[in-house]
Amino acid sequence: MARSFGKLTAKKVEHLLVRGLYPDGGGLYLQVAKGGSKSWLFRFKVDGRTRWHGLGSAKDVSLEKARDKATDARRLRIDGHDPIEAKRAAKTAARVEAAKSITFGTAAKRFIQINRPGWKNGKHADQWQMTLLGTDPNGKPAKNDYCKGIRDLPIGAIDTTLVLRIIEPIWATKTETASRIRSRIEQVIDASKAKGEFKGENPARWKGHLENLLPATSKVRTVRNHPALPYQRLPAFMRELRKGIGVAAAALEFQILTAVRPGNAVGATWEQMDRQQAVWIIPAVLMKSDAEHKVPLSKAALSVLDRMEALKDGSDYIFPNAKGKPLSDASTAAVIGRMNEHERQWIDPKVDREVVPHGFRSSFRDWAAEHGYDDAVAEAALAHKVGDDVVAAYKRTTFFELRKQVMKDWADYCARPASSSDNVVALRT
Repeated sequence: MARSFGKLTAKKVEHLLVRGLYPDGGGLYLQVAKGGSKSWLFRFKVDGRTRWHGLGSAKDVSLEKARDKATDARRLRIDGHDPIEAKRAAKTAARVEAAKSITFGTAAKRFIQINRPGWKNGKHADQWQMTLLGTDPNGKPAKNDYCKGIRDLPIGAIDTTLVLRIIEPIWATKTETASRIRSRIEQVIDASKAKGEFKGENPARWKGHLENLLPATSKVRTVRNHPALPYQRLPAFMRELRKGIGVAAAALEFQILTAVRPGNAVGATWEQMDRQQAVWIIPAVLMKSDAEHKVPLSKAALSVLDRMEALKDGSDYIFPNAKGKPLSDASTAAVIGRMNEHERQWIDPKVDREVVPHGFRSSFRDWAAEHGYDDAVAEAALAHKVGDDVVAAYKRTTFFELRKQVMKDWADYCARPASSSDNVVALRT
């Protein structure tokens, strides 16, 4: 009687070289391919259709081991299972288990590292790091560690309740921040989902999900001006500021004189300056508007550059820290804090809060409006986008020349001698 099992021997397996399928019995076959490579297959039927289940290379799987695998496959068939589908399910389960060891913090860190080269500038990456990882670029704890509660949890465990726990408390008071955090969490989870580390719908998605649980940002977002000094007090402030020494004080003075955003001022490089033409060219990648911004430099602004050049120590940055890197925005804010230490006088009277560097852009805008400068020119000086086609065309031809005069007049105003109006505190409307 012919044997139904055990037709092959280890020696026979070793010496078989002709292309073909060689049965061992019980559905187990040795496949010899063209070129002599060998592998094990298990043959079975599902709904009358023949299927072949790979059991591994004959180099790695011995005859004895192949028979054990074939036995396991037959048991699955007896229980009504498809061995191929069972193998796939096992792989999926293994990936899920592996994903459980990947925390949200690990996934967020990986996402930031991969996407950092494509972001506008280092500040953008820093913001991601501070909101998701809870540390600043120097590794110090961030002021607000929003994602602390989920950072050490498995990425697959993040659900709607946990996301809401982060953003709901600040949705009405810090709407823009909350919206950005939600978006960042969503992007990190989407990336993990693409890697098979997260299953199901993204709990941080807005459309069709969180939009049903939170009010639209347009309904809760209120325009919150940065605390700003009434422009009438700028001359007194500048006189006090110029008494100070240090790189941060110089950076703040330069920012006020140029009416740029704080980040652009502290990140300014010597390469961006054309002192011959008295113009500062900020590259588009560093601008919120994604457009190059040319800033006319007044004599006062050029004077700040002269002072900083005397202190130049090889750094590419005009206002470097001790390590030669750009100052942080907090450095210039700290200057104002120190100026308020003995007497709390540099405050926004409307909100009774200490003024911040960004607020001086509002001071400039108010000054320009009340001194008769064209709105479009003032907006261009602040690098705000101008939508009107006529205004846009006008901007291409003459705005820069007009802004030269505006920035000169602004610098002259900031250097105005002491007068009774210095102490006038007007409420901003």
